[in-house]
Amino acid sequence: MQKITILIHCKDQKGIIAAVTTFIAKVEGNITYIDQHVDVEQNVFFMRLECELTNSTITIESLKADFDKTIATDFNMSWDLYNQEQKPKMALFVSKYDHCLFDILGRYSAGELNVEIPVIISNHNDLRSIAERFDIPFHCVPFTKDNKEEGEAKQIELLQRYQINFIVLARYMQIITPNLIALYENKIINIHHSFLPAFPGAKPYHSAFKRGVKIIGATSHYVTAELDEGPIIEQDIARVSHIHSVDDFIMKGRDLERIVLARAIKLHAERKTMVYSNKTVVFS
Repeated sequence: MQKITILIHCKDQKGIIAAVTTFIAKVEGNITYIDQHVDVEQNVFFMRLECELTNSTITIESLKADFDKTIATDFNMSWDLYNQEQKPKMALFVSKYDHCLFDILGRYSAGELNVEIPVIISNHNDLRSIAERFDIPFHCVPFTKDNKEEGEAKQIELLQRYQINFIVLARYMQIITPNLIALYENKIINIHHSFLPAFPGAKPYHSAFKRGVKIIGATSHYVTAELDEGPIIEQDIARVSHIHSVDDFIMKGRDLERIVLARAIKLHAERKTMVYSNKTVVFS
């Protein structure tokens, strides 16, 4: 039995839910989950639906063609249809910090993340031994202001070679190039160590300490050309006070970074996020 997920957004109008559910019934599908949201200000409708296909003669390709012709065109929808049995392939980009990498690989080994991790790419060799411990290919691609074009070309070649669906920056300390962002639009997930939009850029814990904040946070977001301004997927906070040092901020923050990034990966891999107007709709 095939299981599929459908994501839809379009102008809000009458009859969308009825048309979609009638279509699922017509192809002998059994709906196991459905949720929707309307952005009233922008008059945009969002839907996420999961269903089981009981008719084994219907292929995913024919289903997509039929849906596009009979439903999507009529409502002028932007939509995607996914086979739940196909795990997305995720590339990890890392530098020298290992806390997020260890956490992701631990969850991956435990079967908590519905992904495949075919490759780890880094601009340093420091974390190669961790990749080898988990038996994942590791490629060092030096990336400086003097070799950006060469580094970008190598990154893209590796991503294509391993047929990567999305990228996770697990504390990768380089700015992603515009070409790579364009190739993976809304498919590059970053973890930033502050509660955005507060304290973007470098050394946010130090900035937060100087400002005397009472909470610190971590934010996972999709990468855009504007630094740390992409659509936010997940956030969390921890309380701090005058007794805490910068090192305390960093230690507390690293716990948040692990948790928030793992949640964002899970949401994206399970196709529970939709991007619109530099924001996300995140379904449960």
